[in-house]
Amino acid sequence: MIKKLFKLIAILIIIGSFVTAWYWHDYKTFLQTPILIVDKNLSVDKQQAKTIFTIDKGTTVKQIAQSLQQQKIIEHPEYFRFYTRISKQAAKVKAGEYMLESGMTVVDVVNLFVSGKVNQYALTLVEGWTVKEAFEQVKNDANLIKTLDNEAMANLPKTLNSPYNNLEGLLYPDTYNFPKGTTDLQFIQRSYTQMQKILDQEWQNREPNLPLKTPYEALILASIVEKESGVSSERSKIAGVFIRRMNKNMRLQSDPTIIYGMGERYKGNIRRRDINEKTAYNTYQINRLPPTPIAIAGREAIHAVLHPDKGKSLYFVADGSGGHYFSNNLKEHNRAVRKYILKK
Repeated sequence: MIKKLFKLIAILIIIGSFVTAWYWHDYKTFLQTPILIVDKNLSVDKQQAKTIFTIDKGTTVKQIAQSLQQQKIIEHPEYFRFYTRISKQAAKVKAGEYMLESGMTVVDVVNLFVSGKVNQYALTLVEGWTVKEAFEQVKNDANLIKTLDNEAMANLPKTLNSPYNNLEGLLYPDTYNFPKGTTDLQFIQRSYTQMQKILDQEWQNREPNLPLKTPYEALILASIVEKESGVSSERSKIAGVFIRRMNKNMRLQSDPTIIYGMGERYKGNIRRRDINEKTAYNTYQINRLPPTPIAIAGREAIHAVLHPDKGKSLYFVADGSGGHYFSNNLKEHNRAVRKYILKK
C-alpha cells in the first residue's frame, strides 16, 4: 500500500513537473512573442498597425490585462499580471494614453506603461499669424480640452499675469507636443511662457545702442519684420532698414501695419486712402512703432531686430520673386518701385 502511494506521488510529481515546464515555456513564449495590432484596412503582409491604449487613473493591472485581451492585443491576461508582479512593475504603471505598435513584446508594453511616455498630440502655431488666428487654431484642435469661453478668452492677459492688455504677438510660434488631458488654457500658458523666455534670452544678448527701449518694443518691431520677410535670409536686412529709419526719426512705412490697422476691412488691396488713413498702427502716418505687435514673431525675427544688418539701405520693395530690392536713398527706391511695382 505504501509502495503504491509513493508511486502515485512520484507520478504526480512527474506530471506536475511537466505541467509546470509547459506553463513556464508558454509563459516565456508569451513574453517574447511580438504583439500584432490588426488593421482591417491593411492586407496581411502589410500589417504594421498602431493603436492607442488608454489607462485611466485608478485602473488596476488586472483591468489593464483584461482590456488588452478584449482588444486582442494579448491572449493570456493571467501571464501579463504574473509578469508585472514578479518584475515588481505592477505598482509603477502610470495612467495615460500609450501608442502600441505591432512588433512590441509584452515586456516592451509593460516597460512603456511604467515609463509614462504617453502618446503626444501636436499643434503648430505659425510665424506671422495674428493672436486671433492662433486662438482659432487652439479652439479647433479636437485633442485639447476646452475650458475657455468668450469671457475667459477676453480675460486671458489677466489670467496669464501679463502686463499687457493685448496678447497680440505674445505667443511663441512652434510645434507643441502635449498629452491627452491638456486644456486650451494650459496650451496657451505654455506658448506665452515660451515667448517670454525666448524674448528675455534674445534681449539679454542684444547689440548696444539700439533705438529700442524695452523687450516689448523689440517684439513689436520683430512682428513687422516677420510680416515683411518672404525670404528668411532677408530678416536681418529688413530689420536693419527699420532700425536705421528709427535712428533717423523716419517713419517705418510698412504695408503690413496698414493691413493690421484696417482689420476686417482689408480685402486684399491697399489703396491710396488706406495709406493716408491714420490708424493706431499705420506706420505711414504714425511716428516710430505701433502700440502692439501685429503678428507672432519667431526667434529669427526677434534676433534680427536685436542684431540688425549693418548696411546703409533705408528702403526696400518686393522684387516679385519673394525677396526684396534694397535701396540706400529715395531716388534709387523710386526707380525700383517703377521697375518692380508700377510696371507690373
